[in-house]
Amino acid sequence: MTAGVVGRARGLILPLALVVLWQALASIRGIESDTLAAPVQIVGALGDALVNAEFWIATRDTVLSAALGLALGGVLGAMTGLVFGLVPPVSRLMRVPVEVLRPVPAIALVPIAILIFGFGYALEVAIVAFAVFFPVLILIEAAVRGVEPRLTEVARLLRLSPGARIAKIVVPAVLPRAFVALRLAAGLALVVAITVEIAANPMGLGARMILAAQSLRAPDMFATLIWVAVLGWAINAGLVRAQAALFPDAQRPR
Repeated sequence: MTAGVVGRARGLILPLALVVLWQALASIRGIESDTLAAPVQIVGALGDALVNAEFWIATRDTVLSAALGLALGGVLGAMTGLVFGLVPPVSRLMRVPVEVLRPVPAIALVPIAILIFGFGYALEVAIVAFAVFFPVLILIEAAVRGVEPRLTEVARLLRLSPGARIAKIVVPAVLPRAFVALRLAAGLALVVAITVEIAANPMGLGARMILAAQSLRAPDMFATLIWVAVLGWAINAGLVRAQAALFPDAQRPR
C-alpha cells in the first residue's frame, strides 16, 4: 500500500512542476491573452464554478447522458458479444456489417441523430451508446471465446442445459474481463458525451466549455476542462476499486 502511494506521489512530480513553472512565467511576464490563463486564475474560476448551481446542472447533464448511453450500449454490446462468442456461425455472418460500422466515428452520426431525436438527452445517449457498443461487443466475444475448454467439458459431462451452461460456466468466467470492458467503455462514454456537447448539443459541460471559449473566458474554459479530467479520473478510480473488491483473484499475478 505504502509503495503504491509513493509511486502515485512520484507520478505527480512532473505535472506539479509544470504547473509551478507555468504560474512562475505568468507572474514574471504576465499573461494578457484571450486563449491562455494562469493556474491561479483557473483555480479561482473552478472555485467559483463549484459554488454555482448551473455548473452542477451541467455536470449532471453530462454524467447522466454518459451513464445512460453506457448502460444502453454496454448491455446491447455485451448481449451481442455473448451470442457471437457462443454461436460462431452468427459471428461470421455478422462480421462484415460489424466491421463496416465499427470504424465510423460516433460524432459523424450527429447530423442523423439530430434529425431523429432532436436536441437533448436522447441525442447524446444514442451517440454514446453507438460509441461504446462495439468495444464492449469485441471484448465480450473475445472473453467468451477464451473460456477455459475444461469448463466446457465439465458442462457437457454434467449435461447442463444451454441456459445453465451460460449462467454457471460462461458468465462467471467472463465477468472479470467484462469489468475491463466496462472501464474502457466508461471512459469512452464520457469523452463522447463531452464531444457531442461541444459539437452540437447545447447542454452539459461540453457546451459550457465551448461557450467559455467563444466568449474568450479562458479561465472558465480551462476550469471546465480540468473538472472533466477530474470526473474521468474519479470514475476510473471507482471502477478500479470495485473491480479489485469484486474480483480479487483476477488482480493477482499468475
